[in-house]
Formats: sequence, C-alpha cells, structure tokens
Amino acid sequence: MTKKRNVLEKSKTVSMVSDMNISSMVVTGAGSGLGRSISLVFARAGCVVGAADINLATAEETVRLIKEAGGNALAFHVDVSDPVSVEKMATYFYQEWGRVDLMVNNAGIANVGLVGEVTPDDWKQIIDINQLGMIYGCHTFIPRMKKQGGGHIVNVASAGGLICLPQMSPYNVSKAAVIALSETLKQELASFNIHITVLCPSFFKTNLTDEMKYTDKFQLEFTGAAFNNARITSDMVAESLLKAVRKRKLYCIPQFPAKSLWFLKRMMPSVYHGGMALVYRSGGERLALWLAKKGLV
Repeated sequence: MTKKRNVLEKSKTVSMVSDMNISSMVVTGAGSGLGRSISLVFARAGCVVGAADINLATAEETVRLIKEAGGNALAFHVDVSDPVSVEKMATYFYQEWGRVDLMVNNAGIANVGLVGEVTPDDWKQIIDINQLGMIYGCHTFIPRMKKQGGGHIVNVASAGGLICLPQMSPYNVSKAAVIALSETLKQELASFNIHITVLCPSFFKTNLTDEMKYTDKFQLEFTGAAFNNARITSDMVAESLLKAVRKRKLYCIPQFPAKSLWFLKRMMPSVYHGGMALVYRSGGERLALWLAKKGLV
C-alpha cells in the first residue's frame, strides 16, 4: 500500500506541472483500441492508470506497455454492463489509491443497422454496454468524487450521436444518450468541482468493427473502409482528449468533418436533415463508400 501511494504522489507532481491536477485515473475498455491509447497518453502525462477491461489479459497487456514506457498502472477485470462489477472496480481503485481524479467511461461496442431489422436483443446489448455502462460508471464514481472534493469524468461518445448518419441507428442512439448524460452532468456537478468532457470522434483507426453486428453488407463495407482509411489514429484521438481535459472542455470533437456537420445541423437543421435525406434517397451509399475509401468521413 505504501509503495503504491508513493507512486501516486510522484505521478501527482508530474501531472500538476502539466496543469491537469490529475494524478490517478481509471479507464474502462482499456485493453485495446482507444482505451489503450488513452491509458498510454495519460500515463505519459503523469497519471497512474487503472486499466479495466472485460478481458483481463488485454488489460494486463496495457499495464505492461505503460510500465515499459516508465509509467505505473494496475489492471482490473470489469463488465460495465453489470453495476455490481463496476462498484467492485471503484472500490478496488479507491482502496489502492485513496482517490480517483479522472474516470474515463470508454468501453463500448458497435452495432449498426436499419430500424426494424436490428433485433431487439442487439438493441438491448448495445444499450446495456454503451449507454447503461456509462450510467453505472457515473453513478458509482460521482458520489466518491463529491466526497473527495472534485474530479473529472470523461464519457466516450461518438460523432454518430451528434450527426446521426443513416443505417447506424443502434450506435447513434446509444451515443446520443451519452452526450445527453454528459450535458446534464455538466450542469449538475458544476458546484462540486467535478468537470465533464464528452469525447465525440468520428472514424479513426481502431478495432471497433472486429465484432460489429450489422443488418446489411454495405454497413460492414462502409464502416470497414471508414475506419481503415481514416486519417487519424486512436493515439491522435487520445491526444485531443488530453488537451480537452486540460482545458476542461465539455465537447471534444477531434475531426473537422464531424465538427462541420454538427455546426450545420445546429445552425440549419432543416437544411441538414433535408440534404442528408436527399443524398440517401439518391444512391448515397456509393458516395458514402467513396468518401470512406478516401478517408474523408
């Protein structure tokens, strides 16, 4: 226990120099993809990392990579769709460190498809993980952060929750809920010195599609092309998040195309929705696939 607390104090010194005032963090879904990148980027900034994942072996691999880079981390098995498991995770890290300054609710899956074709079971699965998983994380860590006098919560959503592209309804719905949750918490927690950031990337190079469920072959082809040809990596998204956390921003939208579409949707919603519907009716799948292959989505 003493050794771990000394590690925490050392990390706190480094991170305060970087103006984050964050020494300890927990990341769900830390075993791969964006969660691993966030863990590594923040570890380099001086945070001791709790790498949590439903796959303990991959979480331990993230810990190994952090330690090889000179950082400090602990691994933990968690199923974010189970509130009891999330509570055990919080208890473990608070017992180890005494406090958690940053909670990153990152774990998620990708199910896409058309309404009426996506099965109820698939709807339930994505809501259990992407939506309720975030709620359980916030429900569990917010009271502890209030007690310790402050903290920061990052909820990983998606540009899909902002711009709502067609044929992605389960994913869009689950991520839009995360954005709404984060916006609400921004107001509720302001007087408790707890800051909120919602991360909304669009497509970037990651492994999110490895176990993705879909209802049409185009959806698999489009998302595969979009992720594989993206001009931004998970490390770059994590670096954008680090900057947003330092500045205590509510929204972190790393890519310009997503920012532009979100701006158009807010300023001229009728034009945005009408235009998107027109493109979709006019054989937009071919255009979307071409853009994806060019890394322009």
